[in-house]
Amino acid sequence: MVTTLYLIRHGQTVGGEEKRYKGHTDVPLSERGAEQMEGVSEYIVQAGSALTAVYCSDLSRSVKSAGIVARPHSLRPILIPSLRERNFGAWEGMSFEEIQERYPEEFKAWAGNPLAFSPVRGESTVEVKERVIKAFNQIIEKHKGEHIAIVAHGGTNRVILCHLMGIPLKNIFRIEQDYGALNIIEFWDTYPVVKLVNFTGYVLNQGQGFS
Repeated sequence: MVTTLYLIRHGQTVGGEEKRYKGHTDVPLSERGAEQMEGVSEYIVQAGSALTAVYCSDLSRSVKSAGIVARPHSLRPILIPSLRERNFGAWEGMSFEEIQERYPEEFKAWAGNPLAFSPVRGESTVEVKERVIKAFNQIIEKHKGEHIAIVAHGGTNRVILCHLMGIPLKNIFRIEQDYGALNIIEFWDTYPVVKLVNFTGYVLNQGQGFS
């Protein structure tokens, strides 16, 4: 009995071209982000997968993205707050440059070892893993043998992928998750096989199909 998971990062957000830590800040999905999710949705449909459930965090960029993925399957997204991005504390809304300027030592330490260090007044990587993996395991256990989707965030997805592939959390940033990234994982009973990581080749080319 094989369970297929489409693990997706939400599409680009308004102002997403700037590299800022949004975390728990509720930033809306941009028009470009909606287009990206339409591409993901069409890719899943063309793959012949009939989804039985779509889960997402309760942040609007994730909810709207999940709604686009769920629509062709006549589903409504199930909101799980535990699937939120990391809370970046004092760094919420700040750019990389701003953090490096105001918190140079803290940022350097965290970037070098995100397991041992945390954003100032933010969540630790272990805290993120505990809430995310608990929710993730419950979802997978509930949908054995089905095709499902989880539409979450870059940090959330990295935690899940590290967990499934046995990658130490200190190496979490060695996995990229672009806006609209699609990851595909198959579970053979309880054994996970990662089939695809950070795929964005579905991108629509001016309405002419996939590029």
